[in-house]
Amino acid sequence: MNRLFLYSGFLFILILIFDAYDRDYNQPKTENFAVLTILDKVNSQSDIVEVEVGTEYRFKNLSINILKCNNSKFDDDPEVTAYMQVRDTVNKDQNKVFIFNDWTFASSPSIRPFDHPVYDIWLKKCYS
Repeated sequence: MNRLFLYSGFLFILILIFDAYDRDYNQPKTENFAVLTILDKVNSQSDIVEVEVGTEYRFKNLSINILKCNNSKFDDDPEVTAYMQVRDTVNKDQNKVFIFNDWTFASSPSIRPFDHPVYDIWLKKCYS
C-alpha cells in the first residue's frame, strides 16, 4: 500500500513537471511592446511608434491595437509576428469595423499587407 501511494505521488509530480514544461516551451511568449513604422503617403513622413500590447494607440485618424506580439524561438532566422487590429476613426461605416484585422510579419509585410490609401504600417520588432 505504501509503494502504491509513493508511486502515485511520484507520477503526480512527473505529470506536473511535464505539464509546466509543455506550457512554457510550446506556447510563444507574448511580448509587452511592439515597434511599428507608420508612413503617411500624403506628405511622405515616416514615424516610428511604440505600442503597448493590449492598449489602443491613436495615430492621427487611425486606432491601432496590438493583441499579440511574438518573437519566434528555436529558429536560425527568428520571425517577429503580431496580431494587429486597425480602425479608421474617420470611416463611419458600421459594416466595416476594422480596416486591418490579422497577423503581420516583420520580415514579409507583403504576406498580409495593410491596405490603406493614406497610411502604411510595418511591424519592426517586439520586446518586453
